[in-house]
Amino acid sequence: MVSNHSTVRGDILRELSTRKLPRSRRPEARVPDYFGLDVLDVHKLRERLPEGIYEKLSEVLHGDTGKKIDEAVAAGVVKSVREWALHRGATHYTHWFQPLTGATAEKHSTFFDPTQKIESLDVSTLSQQEPDASSFPSGGLRSTFEARGYTLWDPSSPFFILEGTLCIPTVFISYTGDSLDYKSPLLRSCRSLNRTATLLCQRFYPEVHSVIAELGWEQEYFIVDKAWVQARPDLVMVGRTLLGYAAPRGQQLSDHYFGSIPPRVVSFMQEVEYRAHLLGIPLEARHNEVAPSQFEAAPVFESMNIAVDHNQLLRELMNRIAGKHNLCVLFHEKPFHKLNGTGKHCNWSLTAESNRGRLNLMKPSTDPKQNLLFFTVFINTLRAVHIHAPLLRASVATYGNDFRLGSHEAPPAIISSFIGSYLSGVLENFIKTHQLNLDSSRSYMGHGIKEIPELEKHDTDRNRTSPFAFTGNKFEFRSPGSSVNPSGPCTVLNTIVAAQLDDFYQEVKGLDVEGDAYRKALAARAEEVLPVIFNGDGYTEKWVVEAKKRKLPHLKDTPRALASYVSNQTVEIFEKMNVCSRRELEARKDTELDIYVNKAKIEADLLVEMVLTHVLPAALSHQTRAMKNIQEAESLGIKHPVLLAEIKYIANCIESLYQEVESLQKKLKEIRKIESIEEQAISYAEEIRGIYFQRIRTWADKLEAKIGDEFWPLPKYREMLFLR
Repeated sequence: MVSNHSTVRGDILRELSTRKLPRSRRPEARVPDYFGLDVLDVHKLRERLPEGIYEKLSEVLHGDTGKKIDEAVAAGVVKSVREWALHRGATHYTHWFQPLTGATAEKHSTFFDPTQKIESLDVSTLSQQEPDASSFPSGGLRSTFEARGYTLWDPSSPFFILEGTLCIPTVFISYTGDSLDYKSPLLRSCRSLNRTATLLCQRFYPEVHSVIAELGWEQEYFIVDKAWVQARPDLVMVGRTLLGYAAPRGQQLSDHYFGSIPPRVVSFMQEVEYRAHLLGIPLEARHNEVAPSQFEAAPVFESMNIAVDHNQLLRELMNRIAGKHNLCVLFHEKPFHKLNGTGKHCNWSLTAESNRGRLNLMKPSTDPKQNLLFFTVFINTLRAVHIHAPLLRASVATYGNDFRLGSHEAPPAIISSFIGSYLSGVLENFIKTHQLNLDSSRSYMGHGIKEIPELEKHDTDRNRTSPFAFTGNKFEFRSPGSSVNPSGPCTVLNTIVAAQLDDFYQEVKGLDVEGDAYRKALAARAEEVLPVIFNGDGYTEKWVVEAKKRKLPHLKDTPRALASYVSNQTVEIFEKMNVCSRRELEARKDTELDIYVNKAKIEADLLVEMVLTHVLPAALSHQTRAMKNIQEAESLGIKHPVLLAEIKYIANCIESLYQEVESLQKKLKEIRKIESIEEQAISYAEEIRGIYFQRIRTWADKLEAKIGDEFWPLPKYREMLFLR
């Protein structure tokens, strides 16, 4: 029945009841038959390049000689890329880059040259282009009258074709050489970490020639029918619901998590996976998340630069494909009140490469020497997290993430690390005795079912409340939000660990790694990291008190956290590791503050508009109808004390809501007069987001709970969160 709903909501329900499920676009072939067809990676390029060219290119990509790609190599690459792209049906090409907006950017140019009537792509076009640098966020690095910027080809990331366009992955820098994107600092941090970690590994295994930072991200997201989204100004404009009374049924039954995926979503996922596999994105997992209409996608581990490109590309694919299925993907960190938020868990590890094979530096081993190397990297990583906890918090600080951190299975804003009771015991014993007593035998758990094999028990449990948890062979950084480019937190993580490994290498480079002096030096560092290790529940007030005793920083909001980007400690290590200059770090802080303030302004203005044009008119219409009913009843001598009490209740809500909106508008005028962007941001965080938004939402949601469906114009949680 839809007759009792408002016109908009009723029309949507009628449409949903008759809509047919779109067919998923996926082939009959097996995945290996089409995986990577739309990507030109280094292996395919090797087959296409002239003799000797690939070797020179490989020397630049994998060597540490500082050599650049010369014109002959570039010419060979251009010819091969053009032929491949045209063969795959591409008609245009673009430099694909990742500005500080958090999204990707591109400007398409045609292969066709009308003057010569040929399809061309030359070396200069491949190597660099000049987008307008002043039109992207720069934190003041570029003024409007200083518009020149450059996109430069990143040869370490493969070419790919998207919607008939050849995409050339690039970095984005200003006319003065400053980075204006996420990729540039990430590449520098990977190079720095490679250098310092390799030197340390060579003390154990001289044959190690490189160390690769690897990333396995987990992308959470919500899916809502497109019609519902279009009927909600807040979801259209800011990606989250500024108002909304919680549905009686949410996630309390825990029946959505890992449940049967709705057919509409399966169809969407199948097409996403097909397109992702064509582009070489190695998706391997899909499942329902905890909240209704919440889902997750995850690939296998890849080298960090390519993994980040793939995450950005996948989000673009999901947005494109969702529309074809009459769906909308929400990547906001907290789109629905009182439900789980969405994160992008960054599983981080280091792999040493040598002629003997690959070695996961984050995995304990039965070999004593390898275990000592593991603990060396493990302890120095924890020390980096401890010393630079404010910076690590800043790396995940965004307007959206402030709504998510610390609630509904998201980690708290206090940075700590879960390593489990077993490794905690090993670490404490190592501090006392300088001996690593790792039990290499496997332990099994009984379950009382004789038909089922014994369960092998892991050395560590999983802790959803830990921001930085060790999970057996990697660290899982759970704090990044769903909408962010993972380059930001990964760049910080790479840099602080690189700095720690370099510092430790300088301390022990004259020591025998299997001697007592080396273990003593490592044990001293291990003792320093104990305060940051926490294996308990990060949601309790007891932990807040305990963290304060341990002198762990608690930066609750983005404006205060971002200050860590320009601390002397941060600038020192970023410049030492050749990742970012002070000027670039200041620009990133200012960019994030500017984005924070603008998002807060947009939400505040939109909230006022929604209350005045949606909520209050609906409440007044409902109230008018109720009063008319009372008048008609009284004319017949019928008394309605209950209905009269309801009218008074609604009248009080209307009056209170209107007063709060007036108060908000007055406060907004005051804040906008503040000259300092930092002070503006703090006011928005503490007063607008922390007080006024909550008060207005409370009154509006009380009205939604009382007003009849035929008057309420906004789609409700109970309608949006259960896909039809």
